[in-house]
Amino acid sequence: MKAWQRLLAEWAGTALLLCVVIGSGIMAEQLSQGNAAIALLGNTLATVFALYVLIETLAPISGAHFNPCVTCFVAWKDQWPVLLSLAYVLAQLAGAACGAWLAHAMFDLDLFQWSNKIRTGPGQWLAESVATAGLLGVIVLSPAHKVASLVASYIGAAYWFTASTSFANPAAVFGRMMSNSFAGIAPESALGFMAAEVAGLVLAAVIFRFVQKHQ
Repeated sequence: MKAWQRLLAEWAGTALLLCVVIGSGIMAEQLSQGNAAIALLGNTLATVFALYVLIETLAPISGAHFNPCVTCFVAWKDQWPVLLSLAYVLAQLAGAACGAWLAHAMFDLDLFQWSNKIRTGPGQWLAESVATAGLLGVIVLSPAHKVASLVASYIGAAYWFTASTSFANPAAVFGRMMSNSFAGIAPESALGFMAAEVAGLVLAAVIFRFVQKHQ
């Protein structure tokens, strides 16, 4: 695939993923009548189904990263050119913002907004590190024909077993920061989540290198 095709796939895939995450959160909150568990369940199911479809359809084009941590890990492992890696990350961030705006447009909300939902604290930061490292481990260890189902299943589980509901993705943090909805995260909380995700990336890289040396 040509570089522009790969970047377009990353932009579109990330946009659609964030549209699903935010849009399903808005819908779930509207229908759950204040029951946060039901809202989170609806948000989880929509994300799992969408993630599976997006990976299955776009992986042959771009690898279906939709996540700067995944791109950085793959780029480090497979020695990608720096410019291509940077272009992937920029496409993902742009896609995340567009996905948030699309979700708002569909629900007749203000397009441009900031979240006021505070998500912070050592427990949530640890959860994001664990969720990110786990996601990268699943990607590396999964057979190629099972990546979509295993990644989607892992994210669905991590929504519930992590204190942070498993963003595990700096692009997701970026997009959700721009939505004052169920799935949002306040800008002042975003940096802590992103730093924790990078820590998870580093942890996954260290474990991967250690395992490689002892095979």
